[in-house]
Amino acid sequence: MPLSRRDFTTRTALAGAGVALTGTVGALATAPGALAADEGALSDADREAAQGDHGHGRGPGYGPLVPDPAGILALPAGFAYRVITHSGVTTLDSGESTPSNHDGTAAFEGHRGVTLLVNNHELKGPRTNWTHPVPLTEGLVYDPAAAGGCTVVEVRRGGEVAEWVGIAGTSTNCAGGSTPWDTWLTCEENSDLAGKNGMTKDHGYVFEVDPHDRRANRDPKPVKAFGRYDHEAVVIDPRQGHAYLTEDASNPNGLLFRWTPPSGFRHGRGRLRTLADDAGVLAAAKCFDSSGLFVDDLSRATRIGTTYGVDWVPVPDRDARTVAVRKQFGEAAVTRARKLEGMWWADGGAYFVSSYAREESPGAAHDGQVWFYDPKRRTVRLQVLLGVNADPSVEGGYDGPDNITVSPYGGLIIAEDGSGLQHLFGATESGRTYPLARNEMNLGTAEEPEYSEFAGICFSPDGRTLFASIQDPGIMLAITGPWRRRR
Repeated sequence: MPLSRRDFTTRTALAGAGVALTGTVGALATAPGALAADEGALSDADREAAQGDHGHGRGPGYGPLVPDPAGILALPAGFAYRVITHSGVTTLDSGESTPSNHDGTAAFEGHRGVTLLVNNHELKGPRTNWTHPVPLTEGLVYDPAAAGGCTVVEVRRGGEVAEWVGIAGTSTNCAGGSTPWDTWLTCEENSDLAGKNGMTKDHGYVFEVDPHDRRANRDPKPVKAFGRYDHEAVVIDPRQGHAYLTEDASNPNGLLFRWTPPSGFRHGRGRLRTLADDAGVLAAAKCFDSSGLFVDDLSRATRIGTTYGVDWVPVPDRDARTVAVRKQFGEAAVTRARKLEGMWWADGGAYFVSSYAREESPGAAHDGQVWFYDPKRRTVRLQVLLGVNADPSVEGGYDGPDNITVSPYGGLIIAEDGSGLQHLFGATESGRTYPLARNEMNLGTAEEPEYSEFAGICFSPDGRTLFASIQDPGIMLAITGPWRRRR
């Protein structure tokens, strides 16, 4: 049922600053280099919270970053890191190299204090293009021509690490997402059909990987009900069973999707494999403002707290054999955004990222947005807005948010995939940001430095360790330190 203008206006009025008061993240306002939030755009709760940060006599983070003598990761004083996997250095239990290009990751609680991490490897195209592709482990291969996939990393209480293949023969495995039933959904950010770029099977799908049971991953089967397009991330609503998915694409910009399960379907381990290819309803978001006016692109929002109502428009042909899904909609049919990236389910809804907007977007240029979709109110609310970073090579600003996670200590942790310096940075409930880590692995020269993006951020089940990856050359790191909960 479409959300009427009257319903939306009423819900918006009732919500107001409610997200800021109840959510883990709340209303996240400005950051260094961000678009200034108009005073009227902040609620009383936001302003009081921001004043409280100043009143505590210390900034929102953990202090300045200390350069790393090893040239890998700068962290605040008191924090430390450990290398968990390193492509070309560490090996799988088969003796083959850890694959490169680490991306989306989630952590799961295993037996006897073990932490299990499923790590995507964003490897596009034929295997011959890559020095360290995901090994073609027997029984776990979808397309033997493709280089990507996932590995499962087991970190034992004593510090020992083991790694094995979860799925192989997939392409460009990007952000993905975990499920309420403790499995991983890996997303292909590539939609090559069989016969293109050397592929022998169609790509552009979501696959399920079970970190607890290797046998469950045999004979990989795509979840075609979720559609075939350049997938980025996915989350599952544990109450209603809906899947929300982002698309990282352009010409035209990508879409936010919702998949509604068929009547009587019950989620659980292995259940997605049983779905028919056309099961449920895949739909794209269509947003409108409080006046009922259609919003063509999320770049139109220029103020923190901007809230839009959301309707869901069914996808005509989800397997997109001849026309890409995002091109199947006419003008004014759906709402788009550039580089819809990471997602994380928390606070009863989905946080999701649009990394930047430039000339390909009809609204204002920006260097990053984080939105929150509230399924109860059927609204999206702008939580973080980063202005265009004038000089990304200089410390102090951020651009290009990508993977995100919600911290058990409050606020968001965001992985930077922009220009120049690359950071992990936090955003607090009161609307302040702070640096948490800086990539110091220079892949370029002293005159023209180049730093790879961060990815795969997630906390261990006990909240003591933040895992993160440097995508190139492919290093997974475990970060520990004096974490503290925000007051």
